[in-house]
Amino acid sequence: MRQSNGYILTFTAIMTIAVGGILAAANQLLMPAQKKSIELDTKTQILKAVMTINPGDDVLKLYDQRISSLVVDIKGEEVTSNAKGEKLEAEAVDVAKEYKKEYKERLFPVFRFMDENDPTKVDAYIVPVYGAGLWDKIWGFVAINNDLKTITGVSFAHKGETPGLGARISEADIQSRYVGKSMYDENDRFVSIVMKKGEIGGGGEGSIAAFSSDTNHVDGMSGATLTANGVNSMLKKYLDYYQKYFNKVK
Repeated sequence: MRQSNGYILTFTAIMTIAVGGILAAANQLLMPAQKKSIELDTKTQILKAVMTINPGDDVLKLYDQRISSLVVDIKGEEVTSNAKGEKLEAEAVDVAKEYKKEYKERLFPVFRFMDENDPTKVDAYIVPVYGAGLWDKIWGFVAINNDLKTITGVSFAHKGETPGLGARISEADIQSRYVGKSMYDENDRFVSIVMKKGEIGGGGEGSIAAFSSDTNHVDGMSGATLTANGVNSMLKKYLDYYQKYFNKVK
């Protein structure tokens, strides 16, 4: 029996409302788990910039024990509250959203990695970096020794770089090349760290050795020059944004 148009429209409306209600309820139920997952992933990336995270490690406990955070502005001044007067926490700052603002208006989180035996002593400063790769956004965290010059580790991630090429920025081999490098040249001028074009060392230990005596450059990635350029731009901009804060700490 053929149904009337009114029946079909009514049935469609009821089903739309019912399905929408189910999806909304499911979203509300899953939201706490989603937030917990995002928190775990972010804190893992922060810690990975400065230490090895092993399977089974209690990341959230480690984070609470070793990380002390704050937020600064482009002038290097600490910012303790948002526009509404609410307490501002570094972990709540969305770097991707801040990236869309004029850099002078952005908030810049700082994560201080405290000494395991002396909670008043900072072992390293970890700062987020964000930019554009070849195909999509790239981001990460850079850990800087308490001398505020030397890189102690990096943790990079990407959304859509090419597997085996630009996507290698998320691999330990590439990230290890930055360890021990300096943001400053021999005249103590800020120059950042630059990934060179091509892969002289051919990967592995050879790549690290290719620029072992060069404190401001690391070996490149074969076939991924544009992604490397994105990483270089990201590091230079964000490490520069934090210079006034670093100078105040010094």
